[in-house]
Amino acid sequence: MLGQGRRVALTLVSLLLLLWHEATTIEVPQDPKIQQDLKQPPTIVKQSVKDYIVDPRDNIIIECEAKGNPVPTFTWRRNGKFFNIGKDPRVTMRKRSGTLEIGFRSGGRPEDYEGEYQCFAENDLGIALSNKILLRVSKAPLWPKEVLEPVLVTEGSPLVLTCNPPPGLPPPFTFWMNSGMTPIPQDKRVSMGVNGDLYFSNVMAQDAHTDYSCNARFLFTHTIQQKNPFTLKVQTSRKVAETTPTFLSPSGTESSKMVLRDEKLLLECIAAGLPTPTIKWFKKGGDLPGRKVKFENFNKTLKIVSVSEEDAGSYVCMANNRLGSIRHTIFVEVKAAPYWLDKPTDLVLAPDENGRLVCRANGNPKPTIQWLVNGQLIESSPPNPSRQVLGDTIIFRSVQMGSSAVYQCNASNQHGYLLANAFVSVLDLPPRMLGPKNQLIKVIENNRTFLDCPFFGSPLPELRWFKNGQGSGLDGGQYRVYINGTLEIKRARVEDEGTYTCVASNILGTAENQVRLEVKEPTRIVRAPEHESAVRGSTVLFNCKVKSDPSLPVTVTWTKDDKVLHLGWRLKKDDESLTITNVHEGDEGTYTCTAKSEIDQDSASARLTVLEEASLNPSVSSALPADRPDPPMDLDLSDLLARSVRLTWIPGNDHRSSIKEFLVQFEEDRWEPGRWQNLSTYPGDLNSVILQLAPFVNYQFRVIAINSVGQSQPSRPSPRYRTSGAAPDAIPKDLRGWGSMKDNMEITWEPLLDLERNGPDLQYDVWWRRKDTGEEWNNVTTEGTKHVVHPTNTYVPYEVKIRARNEFGPGPESNLVIGYSGEDKPTDAPTDLRVSKVESTKVNIHWKSVDPDSVLGEFKEYRLYYWRESSMVPGLVVDKEKKTRGFYSTTSEPSAVLTDLVPYSKYKMFMVVANNRFESPPSNTVELNTKEGVPDTPRFFRINRRNLDTLYLEWDKPLEPNGILIGYQLKYLTVNGSRVGRPHLETFFPNATDFTLRLPDRSTRYKFFLSALTQVGAGEVYAVESPHFANEENFIDTTDLVELTDTSLASPFTPTPPPLVTVPPTTLPPTTISTSTSTAPPTTTSSTTTTTITTTTEATTITTAATTTTTAPVRVTTRRTDQNVLVVPGREIWNLTVEPNSNYANVTWKHNFPAGSSEFVLEFTLDSDKTVKIVPVKQQPPIRVADLIAGAKYHLKVYSHELNNISKNVTFKTAYIDQVDIATQGWFIGLMCAIALIILILLIVCFIKRSRGGKYPVRDKKDLPLDSVDQKDPEGSFDYHSDEDNKPLQGSQTSLDGNVKESDDSLVDYGEGGDGQFNEDGSFIGQYTVKKDKDETEGNESSEATSPVNAIYSLA
Repeated sequence: MLGQGRRVALTLVSLLLLLWHEATTIEVPQDPKIQQDLKQPPTIVKQSVKDYIVDPRDNIIIECEAKGNPVPTFTWRRNGKFFNIGKDPRVTMRKRSGTLEIGFRSGGRPEDYEGEYQCFAENDLGIALSNKILLRVSKAPLWPKEVLEPVLVTEGSPLVLTCNPPPGLPPPFTFWMNSGMTPIPQDKRVSMGVNGDLYFSNVMAQDAHTDYSCNARFLFTHTIQQKNPFTLKVQTSRKVAETTPTFLSPSGTESSKMVLRDEKLLLECIAAGLPTPTIKWFKKGGDLPGRKVKFENFNKTLKIVSVSEEDAGSYVCMANNRLGSIRHTIFVEVKAAPYWLDKPTDLVLAPDENGRLVCRANGNPKPTIQWLVNGQLIESSPPNPSRQVLGDTIIFRSVQMGSSAVYQCNASNQHGYLLANAFVSVLDLPPRMLGPKNQLIKVIENNRTFLDCPFFGSPLPELRWFKNGQGSGLDGGQYRVYINGTLEIKRARVEDEGTYTCVASNILGTAENQVRLEVKEPTRIVRAPEHESAVRGSTVLFNCKVKSDPSLPVTVTWTKDDKVLHLGWRLKKDDESLTITNVHEGDEGTYTCTAKSEIDQDSASARLTVLEEASLNPSVSSALPADRPDPPMDLDLSDLLARSVRLTWIPGNDHRSSIKEFLVQFEEDRWEPGRWQNLSTYPGDLNSVILQLAPFVNYQFRVIAINSVGQSQPSRPSPRYRTSGAAPDAIPKDLRGWGSMKDNMEITWEPLLDLERNGPDLQYDVWWRRKDTGEEWNNVTTEGTKHVVHPTNTYVPYEVKIRARNEFGPGPESNLVIGYSGEDKPTDAPTDLRVSKVESTKVNIHWKSVDPDSVLGEFKEYRLYYWRESSMVPGLVVDKEKKTRGFYSTTSEPSAVLTDLVPYSKYKMFMVVANNRFESPPSNTVELNTKEGVPDTPRFFRINRRNLDTLYLEWDKPLEPNGILIGYQLKYLTVNGSRVGRPHLETFFPNATDFTLRLPDRSTRYKFFLSALTQVGAGEVYAVESPHFANEENFIDTTDLVELTDTSLASPFTPTPPPLVTVPPTTLPPTTISTSTSTAPPTTTSSTTTTTITTTTEATTITTAATTTTTAPVRVTTRRTDQNVLVVPGREIWNLTVEPNSNYANVTWKHNFPAGSSEFVLEFTLDSDKTVKIVPVKQQPPIRVADLIAGAKYHLKVYSHELNNISKNVTFKTAYIDQVDIATQGWFIGLMCAIALIILILLIVCFIKRSRGGKYPVRDKKDLPLDSVDQKDPEGSFDYHSDEDNKPLQGSQTSLDGNVKESDDSLVDYGEGGDGQFNEDGSFIGQYTVKKDKDETEGNESSEATSPVNAIYSLA
């Protein structure tokens, strides 16, 4: 075993050394002279297909064409034996070709010539072989004679009518028809299977026919044969029983199917049942490949056109109706005939050179590789010492003349074979120049130039360039020599003119050629035509002045709308212009001037617009403003190529503004139908452009014209143009490999855009291999955008690449990308974590690093977890939230500084090492105590109350004392504008939180600076300032911030902003600001050098004057900025005026502040109680301020927010309105009483008129007073009745419960009472009575209110 391993190792070493010295393959040029003189082995260029089926009515032609020098001769083998053509008079071979023709005019049967044929093309240098061609004659056998008994079936039962067509070559196409040659209708219930049988899921009465006939159509003979018809009889019943689904095809619950790669897969499931079952398909372990799968035959057939290995698996079809469901599983196995991975190619070598032939193929099962030379097995061929066979590779080293041959590679498995010819030609040929001799090249100055020098020789000659026959070879600087002999001059100049000589040399000789270079000035149009608008009948002049090289003749041509312009008496051209006289509408268009020399050209265009005569009138012209252009018209497509098309259109009217550019848009109906997308823009003087297109897209275009006014409406769409498909051009982007688990690597990428697909069936070829291991590439082809490699080692690097492919082939490969498999939890923790140099806010930390291999992933950082365990200040509660800090270091004993610690506190910490996903176990835990520091600012510091002679200051302890407080110190000084007084200093015990200051002068203002003290020193300063009006006795300052600009005043303190705390807002009347634009409430800001007084104003409403809408009351925070600030010279406010009304005022003023550079503040002081309103304003005056108190006196001050010492003051008084309560006025009370009396009288009159309608109440005792009770019904009438008998009067309304209907005036209704009778004069003397319930009576008796109407009625 050891000896065998050494031999393998030596073989690999020798192979590597051999490949290291491998020479570049010589490419033989297609030059006819070279091809004529060059000896070449034969090459097969045309042959018949492997499986060759012929029509027996035609002659048989078996093709075999080959090229070579000398011209090859041809022989044939049939069924592995030599085929003697001369002995068979029916067989002839074409001249200078190997193609066989077999004729049957003189008799004979084509079937006698069936068999396997192979062509051999031979010359002095080798033998080339064709594929083995299996020749078979097409057959169309007749249907066997048979008598078909009638088929009797019960209604609702399933049925299968078998077809069994005769076997043909190729197999026939089957279909079912009736006697009238009409196809049998097929649907979800009745359909034909893949085998040609006709399936009925359930038979119905209308299926009874006598002419179900199966037909077979044979493709080669173009004949149709018909089977004897079936007669179907259906036995009907009153009620058809429903049945659960069962499968008619395939049978059972499982089946299997094998299919070859790239072939068509058909899976079929046909079910019986009533109601007719529906078929659904699934794939176990994944989704169906949506873009490849098609469902046919009413979902009964699953079809995949081009099968790949990933389509293998278990497919499940499910049939279900309302009674149940049934499943069938089909196991699909994908095999593959051999297919090329690396096909051998011809090899041309010089003597003593090295080379190799590679033959790699794949398949399932893996194909075997067999080498032949000149048609013989390489093992049985004569030995060749310069040749070594290593599996799928043949190595050639130090080849010699006479070793030319044709090698065949045969890759085969049980499903097929591949055969490829590749010759090895050994040539020794002295250098030869292939280009024309002494060529003259003229180029334009400053252009990139190429001088060609095609050459050939074997061994491959070395080429060098010289200029003017002097100096060393040209290569470098602005010269570059390509391997094919071309010399590039990156930028041609006048001094580059001269004669260039190219010299090719090898061991057999030299050859040279010369090229003369002349550098010319470019042809340029120095005065181009301009767009013109001319009135009909006038004259137009287009300029076109050209400058060019004096030695180059230049021709100037004019075109109109890209068509040749025919000159005449109206159109005249000279050297520098084109003149058009008597202009009319037909002259309108785009004129292009083209100046062309023999080596370059230049062009310029301008558009002519023809106006009507009315445009002569200046008033008319000026009255017509420019407008958007009309849309372009008549879009036309021409020059239809695979990836481009020419689009031409007619511009519309530009409406007095020339068109600047055209926007071309496209729409395609495959990916995003109906969505128009921008393609490109073009200058406004063009109306015909070439559009660059993507393959496999069905385009239509439209054009939009754009001038200075805007865009036109889109044009009507062009005709559609479908580009042909192609392999993808784009490479998938964002290729990366990363591990989602410790033992895998996910390869992901961005899919190609829809317009980058270039064809159907888009897939991705993905390769990967371990980096720096030299292992073979692994690959997979997938339709998705992710592939998971599993299993892998933890965090190892991989090389990854990708390419896209479609039905037309593969695209370009991407660059190599390094990806990594998944990470795992680091095994080692940092050790020996310790601290040093512990200070109040920072500490140095040290630890020992871990082994990089133990990180098990990408090392990200050492992560320190630390938290504040407690404060050493008694009773202070702290937040124990854990914080992290990352440190990146690769040293063995790293160290770092941890900052932002809280002084005088106890901390704990530990450290872990982290990769991108996991952390290691923690290190040892370290405890430390930070030193004492200076305290934070007091929690708040404010002027809580103030009278005329006293200021009351109040504060609270700092949130973080940072040590043991030993007291406070207060520094204050007087402020008068920009001048400050002498500072005073007060100190307090740590439990003091207020201070009272007596004011020697009521108008004095103060600034206060307060700081807390520890043993270390004074903390941050909290500064406030007293209000700036001495008479603001009711002002409550709720601000915590003031502005400090003079740092000398705070020495030795450092003023910093205090923490914002919640304080009660100042209670002010609501204020409404009406401005021309809405203003957002200003926000409070703070920094380390500026502190700001803020006042919170309740219920400030901002309205917009344009809409006069008032928003709901909101809280607005405004600023007080009356502190010392830097004064900008020259800035002032003047002409402050107020126009007061009863409850609002219009305020105006003038200023010279830059627009938008300053915000103004309106400060209103109510004279009665000194209440202050502060209104910030960002708009320019005038400003309307609402919600003022009527009849009140105000002091108004307007100042700049930024420069608050620039201000103006004014005093005004709002108008007084005498409020009158209308309800207390005598005239109003009298009017209301009169209206009530009139209403009462009207009610009485209405009642009397209604009661005198011929119906009279009857009372048993006239002498007794009538004690009546009125009852008002819901409609407003009254019910009169006597308490004695409790009976309603005639014409009364219903009782309280509404059960008694209102009486009408008819005698019939009166008679229904039962006791009614008439007296002598005909009057009705009976009482109209109704039955009442007890509840109703009680309800009536409860209405005891005495009505004045009864008294009036008794008087009447």
